[in-house]
Amino acid sequence: MLPVIFGLSGAHVTADEQSFFKDANPAGYILFARNIENPEQLRALTDSLRDLAGRDDLPILIDQEGGRIARLGPPHWRAWPAAAALVGVSDSPASSDLDRAIARVQCNYEALGLELAAMGINVTCAPVLDVPQPDAHDIIGDRAFAQTPEIVAKLGRACLAGLQLAGVAGVIKHIPGHGRALSDSHESLPRVAASERELAADCAPFIALADASMAMTAHVIYEAWDAEHCASVSTTVIQEQIRQHIGFDGLLISDDLDMKALSGDIPTRATAVLAAGCDIALNCWGRLEDMNGIAEQVPAMTAQASRRLVRARASLRLAQASPALNARIDELVARRE
Repeated sequence: MLPVIFGLSGAHVTADEQSFFKDANPAGYILFARNIENPEQLRALTDSLRDLAGRDDLPILIDQEGGRIARLGPPHWRAWPAAAALVGVSDSPASSDLDRAIARVQCNYEALGLELAAMGINVTCAPVLDVPQPDAHDIIGDRAFAQTPEIVAKLGRACLAGLQLAGVAGVIKHIPGHGRALSDSHESLPRVAASERELAADCAPFIALADASMAMTAHVIYEAWDAEHCASVSTTVIQEQIRQHIGFDGLLISDDLDMKALSGDIPTRATAVLAAGCDIALNCWGRLEDMNGIAEQVPAMTAQASRRLVRARASLRLAQASPALNARIDELVARRE
């Protein structure tokens, strides 16, 4: 199996993609707005990917956080709130307020997860566990649940619990923390000059949720740990901080290889993130030339990564769209309010 998650070029698997994917046998796929037209088309697309792989538990990912990061939306799907808008508590809430926020988050993400499962999507790249700082770039902003690590961790746990009830896995991100970055890693390479003591706050939510099945790395340089390489391509950060200090032993996925924080051609970037210790390289854009180059250069998935992938797939399940399912989603949304 190829240790890569690939994107697709459009709303249907092309003949060239089908031939390539059949030979490459990637670990999974990720979908974007260009792949989505309506519920019938989307479910047919995800069914075709499972048929191609011969696995019902094939990971099919999407970025469906809510708010400004949502690939599914009206008129065919619900509009989901951003994490911060959903929570609506201060950073020092009364316990009853926090309990209500936890319940709202769990209801919201169970409902969101059921909507995804009905479309044949079984992994969403959420929750964001980054702890934003006041002077940071707003690429995180309202995608974060709160400004304090303790609340971020508790609400992130509620998000994962809700998704799990729907049979959908969450991907905690952006490990070990993107909240201090002064730039958007889609556009440039952020450098964080914080001390190890300061970075402890960034790591805290990830430590609390280190038992999550999947995580996504940050394309951010942390000078206190590795002044030369961003986390996604740093053996030091992945092994010493993510695996040992944070204690994460789930499936580690790189952030998108196409982001400008990384350098070199796309196959070289894929090789670099895997060599540093990521289990899976994430290639989102569905360009067949890049995908062929990756398949030619990267090694087969390691035995350890394969075991992590098997564990991550264990809880995935699909749903069928039906009046009963829609009623359950409506019930959860009403309880969230």
